[in-house]
Amino acid sequence: MDKSLPNRAIEWRDQQLILLDQRLLPNTVEFLHINSVADTYDAIKNMVVRGAPAIGVTAAYGVVISALKHCQQDQHSAIQQIEIDIAKLSKARPTAVNLVWALQRMQNCMRNQNNDCLDALENEAIAIHEEDIAANKAMGELGASYIDEQSTVMTHCNAGALATGGYGTALGVIRSAFAHGKLQKVFANETRPWFQGSRLTAWELEQEQIPVNLICDSAAASALRAHHVDWIIVGADRVAANGDVANKIGTYSLAVLAKHMGKKFMVVAPTSTIDLNSSHGDDIEIEQRGRQEVTHVGDKVMATEGANVWNPVFDVTPAELVDVLITERGAVENPSTSKIAHLFNK
Repeated sequence: MDKSLPNRAIEWRDQQLILLDQRLLPNTVEFLHINSVADTYDAIKNMVVRGAPAIGVTAAYGVVISALKHCQQDQHSAIQQIEIDIAKLSKARPTAVNLVWALQRMQNCMRNQNNDCLDALENEAIAIHEEDIAANKAMGELGASYIDEQSTVMTHCNAGALATGGYGTALGVIRSAFAHGKLQKVFANETRPWFQGSRLTAWELEQEQIPVNLICDSAAASALRAHHVDWIIVGADRVAANGDVANKIGTYSLAVLAKHMGKKFMVVAPTSTIDLNSSHGDDIEIEQRGRQEVTHVGDKVMATEGANVWNPVFDVTPAELVDVLITERGAVENPSTSKIAHLFNK
């Protein structure tokens, strides 16, 4: 079976959304053809597609799918129905701000049209997708400039091509640093309970022949101590106005380890992931998911039936633990409210 990395995990072809089913990787490469808003919602909710930028891109195409269904109605009725679908899509996952950002952009595009809005919405969704790829490549080069020769880095979860429109945020930096001959190796944390590190990140790096060492999440401190790890590099699902970072559960503990052990901590995220309406991390809603994700691996039961489960998907890393936030607009060292505000005023 072909396990090679596809050019994109998200494709828009002949007015149809095509998604790589990331739940099946690395053993099976299977694409789903999405033809309805309900299927788009389910794909986001049920982790067919994941990663904040990828969720935003997918939702934007979901709005186009809605427009395709309703464009034969009169303009007023069509807009009403599309806005109902936008509201539905916005509830698919609560933490990744790119979802709401992309839907608001699509809604603004629709409201600015005097006539048939289908073409405009399709062009806007494609632009969101292509802009994300361009931003990732810009961040990759900027982040790589912070990496010294012969460096070793650690990453958590998956912030690669699979989590974005293409190329990746944290993995974009790793790709760029490797292309410049700066990396010796990468440590990838397995990332329980969905194993995005072992199933997705290690797979992506293997496809590009970037040396990767897969470790259990609980081995991170020992790996940092036993190996000369220079940087921990992660993505983000939401960044508050003060620089607090919501990312995959386990990120906060890595940032604490980095501070304690004298390692550098880098967050890589496009400005679409920065939520100026969240003044700090306590304002960010943290998604809770089901018990079975923790008690089972696939269909195999791994826990006693009577155990209660707490399963937050994300945690919040305080801004003071972040050495540098890399965006497509520039790098923010030791992020703060004033520095992030300045980023948007450039």
